[in-house]
Amino acid sequence: MRNIAAAGAAFALLASTQAHAELPNGARAPDFAAKGALAGKPFSFSLKQALKKGPVVLYFYPKAFTQGCTLEAHAFAEASDQFKAAGASVVGMSNDDIATLQKFSTEACRDKFAVAAASPAVIKAYDVDLKRDGKSTGLTKRTSYVIAPNGRVAMVHSDMDYRDHVKMTLEAVRRIKTRG
Repeated sequence: MRNIAAAGAAFALLASTQAHAELPNGARAPDFAAKGALAGKPFSFSLKQALKKGPVVLYFYPKAFTQGCTLEAHAFAEASDQFKAAGASVVGMSNDDIATLQKFSTEACRDKFAVAAASPAVIKAYDVDLKRDGKSTGLTKRTSYVIAPNGRVAMVHSDMDYRDHVKMTLEAVRRIKTRG
């Protein structure tokens, strides 16, 4: 019962916050490296290295195993073959600990893509600090970035409703592929 109440409180917090991304299209995406998990195993992510292979979808989500974040991870997992066909890598980012990310990468991401720990520096650089009443909540905004191989932001979508993130990022990746 306590978990249900906590989930309800978290949802109320998320629903009551505004989500705006500050990195505009065309901005240079801040480079970073992070630890995370892929298929339950430790994983190291480097944006610079990933961009050598093609576009990168960085999707920030507030908290593993919350309803919206789990549904969003399922949606990205279901679309993983389409992202791969377009030459893109998908990486979910949150400030969850590595043990939680390992479990989330298997259960919610269905072993289809990596999740990584967003450090305070990455959260600040990508302007995804979820605030309420001007104060950090310790969570990240639900913000998706598509970063082109040249390191520039090709698309950004910031909305606490998870439902359009996969569709919009996939469309942006496909536009990069047709131009490229």
